[in-house]
Amino acid sequence: MTRFAIGDVQGCADELRALLSRIHFSADRDQLWFVGDIVNRGPRSLAALRQVHAMRDNAIVVLGNHDLHLLALAFAERAKEKAGDTLSEILTAPDRDELLEWLLGRPLAHHDATRGDLMVHAGLVPEWSVAQALARAREVEAARERAPERFFDAMYGDEPDRWSDDLTGMARLRFTVNVLTRLRVCTADGRVDLKMKGPPGTSRSKYRPWFEHENRRSRDCRVIFGHWSALGYVDTHGVVGLDTGCVWGGALTALNLDSARPISVPCRGYQVPDGG
Repeated sequence: MTRFAIGDVQGCADELRALLSRIHFSADRDQLWFVGDIVNRGPRSLAALRQVHAMRDNAIVVLGNHDLHLLALAFAERAKEKAGDTLSEILTAPDRDELLEWLLGRPLAHHDATRGDLMVHAGLVPEWSVAQALARAREVEAARERAPERFFDAMYGDEPDRWSDDLTGMARLRFTVNVLTRLRVCTADGRVDLKMKGPPGTSRSKYRPWFEHENRRSRDCRVIFGHWSALGYVDTHGVVGLDTGCVWGGALTALNLDSARPISVPCRGYQVPDGG
């Protein structure tokens, strides 16, 4: 079995199809790891979601912030579409219920303990071990399954900006969601800055890419992530970043997780970058 990790698709269904052809994907032998953000911003979010759903027996998918936004629009009363969203076609599709129920069941983190790989959409704060990150992801998944309307109504927001074991309720769940699906930079003691979108070095000096902190407790595992298009492909500090900015005119990238050889297809670009 060959394991391919694939970066942020973001509704670029044509590029995803081209990439699968480029890596000679075979349902008989291959497994696909999607780092999240299957939908939104690109022109064919419905087609991309249908494509991944059709490969679900071969696909491991973690949720990204755009996937969660789609679910919030579907399940919550207060969620509103944002400028640049390309999700309405999914919400009015005849197979929307099947697609959304499947997406709702996807995790926030996937761990292959045998090979020592962890996949999340965005990152981890330094004080979280792999086991702690997985446990906190499961807390969110349980709350989301138990009461999706209530969860998605309260999901949005940037606070709290630092982890504490004393956090409870939605504050605890929201921090976990923000770290796993929105994090780019943080301080050594785990304070997060969710506004920073540009390349490393453009944030305030004490904020660094989450994976560069020497005290990071998840260093015993290779972490595969996306979300940071301004970062591009990266393989350093025991992490692999796969968001190469397809929707912004970059590329869609797959990585053979066992040979560490990235393969990309160029993208036309469907949105104008706004700093990340």
